[in-house]
Amino acid sequence: MKRVLAIILGGGAGTRLYPLTKMRAKPAVPLAGKYRLIDIPISNCINSEINKIYVLTQFNSASLNRHLTMSYNLSAGFGQGFVEVLAAQQTPDSPSWFEGTADAVRKYQWLFQEWDVDHYLILSGDQLYRMDYSKFVQHHIDTGADLSVGALPVDAAQAEGFGLMRTTSEGRILEFSEKPKGAALEAMKVNTESLGLSAEDAVKRPFLASMGIYVFNRSTLFNLLASHLEATDFGKEIIPTSLVEGDNLQTYLFDDYWEDIGTIGAFYEANLALTDQPNPAFSFYDEKFPIYTRPRYLPPSKLQDAQVTRSIIGEGSLLKACSIHHCVLGVRSRVEDEVVLQDTLVMGADFFESSEERLVLRERGGTPMGVGRGTTVKGAILDKNVRIGRDVTIVNKDRVEEADRPELNFYIRNGIVVVVKNGTIADGTVI
Repeated sequence: MKRVLAIILGGGAGTRLYPLTKMRAKPAVPLAGKYRLIDIPISNCINSEINKIYVLTQFNSASLNRHLTMSYNLSAGFGQGFVEVLAAQQTPDSPSWFEGTADAVRKYQWLFQEWDVDHYLILSGDQLYRMDYSKFVQHHIDTGADLSVGALPVDAAQAEGFGLMRTTSEGRILEFSEKPKGAALEAMKVNTESLGLSAEDAVKRPFLASMGIYVFNRSTLFNLLASHLEATDFGKEIIPTSLVEGDNLQTYLFDDYWEDIGTIGAFYEANLALTDQPNPAFSFYDEKFPIYTRPRYLPPSKLQDAQVTRSIIGEGSLLKACSIHHCVLGVRSRVEDEVVLQDTLVMGADFFESSEERLVLRERGGTPMGVGRGTTVKGAILDKNVRIGRDVTIVNKDRVEEADRPELNFYIRNGIVVVVKNGTIADGTVI
């Protein structure tokens, strides 16, 4: 894998994940109590022995830069490699920002071409899955492909939301269709049994959805980018164009857990699903294929008369006489007496507040970090460094689906209350 360069696309403004992307790039959104979304593709690369990694982004990249710098010194810990952020920039030759996935790669192709590599692995920065990319690249080589696309077998209900591929029984792509419906959807059915699914599974999932991850031959990538300057997106434009031009396009079947964390609802569900026992759909407990992140050297969590069920507690947390059910609590979470948290994601804090600091804050009319005494929170996301006062109720009592309340430091998306990063909810508030 020494002759493979990985390019991770950080995505656009992340509007569907707003307000979690209000102050950070989408790949920097916290995940599972201690990780960031970007840790997933980077860890997959490291575990696949691919250690030349670029991350392309253009929105709120400061926290992403900081996280990568503090997490991945590949030359020291993972062999002679690197992880580097490439932010969108305006130049005389390129006066505009990134206009799509293909456009982002095109604007930095001068840098990518400098590397003496044979293949380019292009990944997304907002998906949760575990994949050995070396098998993906080897399949690409073995089939003599010019371009290979990661393919997820899906059923008809899921298929409408994806770009679909119709292939031969050997996996060569014959047609690509973006989110087809009706008769057009039926026409995209594939015999997925011939690609490796069981007969029963093949009946249930006869469609191949693009995962938005690709392996390109060096010449294929740059020829396509140079000859189709108007094309800005890989899925919608580059792949269909490559098909028309007669390139050998292959699928690589991935039949395992995969979640596109593109919306607040999907993000919320994917995080809480990690608490399922005994076998969650995705687990971070895999010694052979670990997920890496920033080492923090925090003390162990402390529970004082707390009742905790089906939950994940990040290190450095302090839980007093509270009740925690089906929750994910991030690092340095602080939960006071008589608090009830249920079906809730708490992202924790970036720093500790001492008892003295908390006392002074209270005396001055402020609200300490964490969740205050007597508060009830159900079905919510509490972003980093939130300050929830005493006797607060956050339950979306009116079952509102969508709402913007920036002046009150919260939004509602997909029925989920999201308290913004560094936001404060005053004592006695009812949401």
